[in-house]
Amino acid sequence: MCGAKAGGPDASTIKPGETTIQGQVTRDGEPVTGYVRLLDETGEFTAEVPTSATGQFRFYAAEGTWTVRALVPGATADRKVVAQKGGLAEVAIAV
Repeated sequence: MCGAKAGGPDASTIKPGETTIQGQVTRDGEPVTGYVRLLDETGEFTAEVPTSATGQFRFYAAEGTWTVRALVPGATADRKVVAQKGGLAEVAIAV
C-alpha cells in the first residue's frame, strides 16, 4: 500500500497506473525530516514512511480521500488529499 525510499520521490520511478500521493514537508521554507502517516477517510492508520533528507515522501494508495499527517520534531500537521485512480496527488506540508 505504501512505498518511499530514502532520498525522496523520483518521478521516473512512479509505477504506471498506480495511484500515488507524494510531497514534501517543510518548516520556514526549508525541508524537514521526520515521518509521514497516511490515514484513511475514517482516520484509521494505513501506513507510515520516513521523509528523505529533503523532506520528501511517497505513498501508493487506493483512490479516495486521505489524510496525510507529518510528524516532525516539535510539530505535526495534517493535509487532506483526494487521490484519483492512476493519478498523482502532490501534497505540500508546512509545519
